[in-house]
Amino acid sequence: MKTFKRNTRALGRQQGSVSILVAVSLIALLGIAGLAIDSGLGYMVKARLDSAVDGALVAAGQAVTRGSTQDEQITNATTAANAFFAANYPQGFLGSTATLSAPSVTINKGTVTIDLAAQASVPLTLMQIQGFKLLNVATTGQAIRRDLDMSFVVDVTGSMSDTKTQAAVRSGSTAFLNNFNTSTDRVSLMHFAAGTVVDVPFKSDQSRGFDRATMTNKISNYSFGGNTASVDAIWNAKYQLDHVITQPSSLRVIVFFSDGAPNSFAASFAAANTTCAAGKYTIMTGDTPPSATGKDTNNWNGNPGAFDSMTAQNQQSSCYDKYADNVKSLPATYDVHAASDASATLPITPASPVAGALTRPVNGQMPTVGTVNNGKPSPAQVSAMTTKFTNVNNAARNLMEMMAAKARAEGIFVFALGYGPSLLTRTGAGSGELGQDILKCIANVADGPSRCYDAKQPVGVYCYAATTDDIKPCYAQLASAILRIAK
Repeated sequence: MKTFKRNTRALGRQQGSVSILVAVSLIALLGIAGLAIDSGLGYMVKARLDSAVDGALVAAGQAVTRGSTQDEQITNATTAANAFFAANYPQGFLGSTATLSAPSVTINKGTVTIDLAAQASVPLTLMQIQGFKLLNVATTGQAIRRDLDMSFVVDVTGSMSDTKTQAAVRSGSTAFLNNFNTSTDRVSLMHFAAGTVVDVPFKSDQSRGFDRATMTNKISNYSFGGNTASVDAIWNAKYQLDHVITQPSSLRVIVFFSDGAPNSFAASFAAANTTCAAGKYTIMTGDTPPSATGKDTNNWNGNPGAFDSMTAQNQQSSCYDKYADNVKSLPATYDVHAASDASATLPITPASPVAGALTRPVNGQMPTVGTVNNGKPSPAQVSAMTTKFTNVNNAARNLMEMMAAKARAEGIFVFALGYGPSLLTRTGAGSGELGQDILKCIANVADGPSRCYDAKQPVGVYCYAATTDDIKPCYAQLASAILRIAK
């Protein structure tokens, strides 16, 4: 009978081989696990590093606008980048050590270029089994801020003459200017009511930068009063960008602040039409049609009334007539600036030879009101005043929108800030319309009236400030949007 014996020596050798294979497999598995864990760790460090650098670029881009010299601006940008990076990448994040290389800030002919580079080292965990001790990650970022030409227009009409509103307008307008670079950005400042005054034009020598201190002083001394002749304000802003600047920047912007719809406009009135000498004047209305009780027919800023100066904020001419009886018909064409800017000629009535669609009807008729006894107009006189009101008010609104459209057709962005409840109240002829819609129209925003939105033209921003406390945040929103498209 045969017996079988176990070969214990061979079995021992097999068990030893299995142990070696298991050990080798464990090392390999630990390496794979370590690769997965440490790769994930490196990914999280890299993501945090990227985010910190991106934020530091934004902070530097905002800070570079501060300072009166390029050295100060570069220092401010560098300080902001370092501070933001330190705040958003805390030392020891996941055990890593990070550094931000010295920021590079270059200002050349109005274009600001900011370059950042950051590195981080993170100790490995399981990968140390494979002999690897540290994982090094790095990232870079660049922000380029385009040169900017901006016309800044501030409404100083009588509807904002209370002390609180004046203070908010001054404070918000001044703070808005602080967002822009006094060395590289070009800014012109103007204010308007019945007429427009250019406070600080662009530099005639075409050099870059603007005088923020002078502009702040001008804004601080604004007085408030007068009607709303918006078209000439838009024209002055456009003229600064088109003609005062002969070497335009890559980004051109009009910023327009107002609390109401336009109700007045300037025109060239012939001697046959007026007791004044032939010339250029502002004809005015109020926001609502004349009432049967003679409301808005006082000696100052009648409804309608003529004339005020088109080059002074609120200056009545020597031949002012509170019922505008010194105007027998409206001129067919807005051509007050034809000598210096023929492209800004616009139609007022359908009789104008200048092409252009009139959104609101204007027949140009200005029937005589005559003497109003005891301030109580007759029904016929109220009818005459209402016809005048309708023509002047509608023309003022048409002209503003057409002038803004001309600016946008040239690639100019229009940003609008509207303030106060009157913008949400229907005003004007007939059933009226919202002043807010007109401001949305000039800004060419998608949620504005469909009749004026044009996706082929620059799309601006409209911000509504319901209260005086909202004016400064709205200005900040506009500044942020401008700086965003400047990148």
